[in-house]
Parts: sequence; C-alpha cells; structure tokens
Amino acid sequence: MKYKISGDNLQVANVNLGKDTVVNAEAGAMIYKSGNVTIDTETKGISKALKRVLTGESLFLTKFTSVGGSGLVGFAGKFPGKIKPFKLKKGEHIIAEKGAYLCSDSSIDIDVKTIKKIGAALFGGEGIFLQKISGPGDVLLHAAGDLIEYNLKKGERLDVDTSHLVAFEPTVDYDIRRVGGIKTTVFGGEGIFLAQMTGPGKVILQSMTKELFKPKVQNSGSGPRRSSGASFRSGGR
Repeated sequence: MKYKISGDNLQVANVNLGKDTVVNAEAGAMIYKSGNVTIDTETKGISKALKRVLTGESLFLTKFTSVGGSGLVGFAGKFPGKIKPFKLKKGEHIIAEKGAYLCSDSSIDIDVKTIKKIGAALFGGEGIFLQKISGPGDVLLHAAGDLIEYNLKKGERLDVDTSHLVAFEPTVDYDIRRVGGIKTTVFGGEGIFLAQMTGPGKVILQSMTKELFKPKVQNSGSGPRRSSGASFRSGGR
C-alpha cells in the first residue's frame, strides 16, 4: 500500500491506489477519494464480521477499488490524533486496542485476540477482546493525541492506564495488576487497576483517550439535557 501521512495532530493518510488495487478501511474513515475509486462492503465472512463487533469496530469493512487507472483515497480518524503505520510480513501480527484500526491492504487479516488471564479479562479497560492484526501487508492504526513508543527489554515492565494503550507486539505479556489501596482509589485519581506490560517487545501508547472526545451530557434537573463537550469527527461523519 502506497501512502503518505500528512498533518500534525489531525493527521490524514493519503493512499495512492494502482489500477484495480484494493484497500480496506474502517467504516466512516474516508474523507475524500478520486472519482474512479469505487466503494463497496467487505465482510470477509459473517464470522469475521461478528468478531469485529466484539473488538469495538463496525460490522463491515469498507472496500475501495481503483478502476481504469490510479486513484487516491484519504482516511482519517474520528478524533484528533496520530496515525501509526505497520508493515507486517507473512506470519507476523500485532495486538491492538478496540477501535484502533484505520485502514490496510486487503491482504491484512483482522481477528479477535482473547485475553486469557482472569485479571486482564475482568479489569482491563479494553475488555476481554482485543484485535489481532496479521500480515502480510501494511496497516495503519489511529491513536488519540500523540504517540509514545517503548521498546521493552526482556523482563522489563511498564504499568499503563489501559485507556492509553494502542498496540503492542505479541512478545509482550499483557496482564492487569492492582495498585495502591483504598486511599489511592478514592483520592489518587488513577483507579486501582493498571495494564502490566512485560517485555520483550514494543508497546505503543496514546497521550490522550477517546473518552475525552465524547460529548458529556448533563441534566440540569429542570430543563432538557445539554451537551457540555465537543465531538470531533472528520469528513463530516
């Protein structure tokens, strides 16, 4: 997949398509396309579609095909943030948080990664299911705010607020640990459970969370509910 990422904290992936080239994207990620690029629905089977729902994605992928020559498609996330590219070889995969997938080559496979450890399954902010994204091909993920990357050595551990986790390599062990006591829980503002990432391998974090971009609804008690926040969406979606 030929692409160029432009912008700073409102990044756009400009994807160049050769004749009859196909790329897949999360539903609603397109912000523009050339006139010769067709749009269709890609399910990759009902089983795959249902698994996508479990990982927080839409039921179907959107398929873009360039007809009669080269074409262009622009993709962006639904909130301000960065785009992280991965080039995966056959047999390679990464583990990504719910909703991180943006677009990819049609050869990329997206499946469910089940968290087997009880602590991670019950207390992880991302829930029991994460995304397993396998090659071969290029895949672009979207994160909120800026990206932070750590290369953990064997046995090295990083404790992370689960809502700030974007992706990690399969060699990294993922679990949830309880931190602090009652005082920390009530007054610390950090909650009591953190993701425990143990190396070796790469861990990718986001400086903000998607929850910050969701509109907050307040009830005054005497009138209609009003939104006190802003919702950022790209491409008029």
